[in-house]
Amino acid sequence: MARYLVRRLLQALFVLWAAFTLSYFVLFALPSDPVGIKLGGIDSTATPQEIAAVRDEYGIGDPVLLQYAKALRNAVTGDFGHSVQTGGEVRGMIADALPETLELTGLALLLTLVFGVGLALAATYARNRWLRQFLLSLPALGISMPVFWVGLLLIQVVSFQWRALPALGNEGFDSLILPAITMALPASAFIAQILAKSMTTALASPYIDTARAKGASRARIHIHHALRNAALPALTVFGVLAGNLLTESVVVETVFSRAGLGRVTAFAVDTQDVPVVQGVVVLSALVFVLVSLLVDLLYPLLDPRIATVPARRV
Repeated sequence: MARYLVRRLLQALFVLWAAFTLSYFVLFALPSDPVGIKLGGIDSTATPQEIAAVRDEYGIGDPVLLQYAKALRNAVTGDFGHSVQTGGEVRGMIADALPETLELTGLALLLTLVFGVGLALAATYARNRWLRQFLLSLPALGISMPVFWVGLLLIQVVSFQWRALPALGNEGFDSLILPAITMALPASAFIAQILAKSMTTALASPYIDTARAKGASRARIHIHHALRNAALPALTVFGVLAGNLLTESVVVETVFSRAGLGRVTAFAVDTQDVPVVQGVVVLSALVFVLVSLLVDLLYPLLDPRIATVPARRV
């Protein structure tokens, strides 16, 4: 286990370095100028001396490899510098915006599990053929719906027509419900599709016939025997979706006018604020790495055989 954790830690460090490096050079290759944007863009009245002073302040005038080396050295200590546009410390900007996004993402993950697992269980448990086919067709519909379209539809129907929930802002738990549902619907469709397929395969396995022969109830067979063995592929997908929901917050927080990490990211990308974008990219990569590690550690709890498989000798 210690060797496995060391290997995964090295992989995590490589992923973080790769995410930082790729984002840095992609942003550097963009044609726009963050200093020019800061000073007013094409309508700027700044003198060449003022522009040069700002570029020197942020080290933008240095060779790109030197800029990269300095940024990477600081990033290792968790220092991503200061925003070119606002002058604020990147760590502070992310720390201020992150709690709102974590609340939204956490609720979205919970709803993803409830909707996805519930739909898969209902579809595979239903006896009526037409009902089962209808329930199994819903995940394909959910996957095909764009996130921003779902959000606008919920705002129009639930907020404007029914006046049941607020459409915009960060005020209270009620303001979390619609954006969380918006993020959860496509994600839960993936979970339901994978889990339903795995459940169908598991229910056709010989050990299910053995459980029936021993007198186990249909509900016990469905949940205790089939679900536990069918959950591994869905758990893998859930780990990927958990990290993906953090990136989807950029779209959802914009649609619902929420102040969070998504809005900070959208503004930073729009103004080519490299330090802020890199801080968010590294944070997103870190979330992916941690969630993937957690999923790997959960595998033996669902299937103890994974922990007892002997290592292959080279």
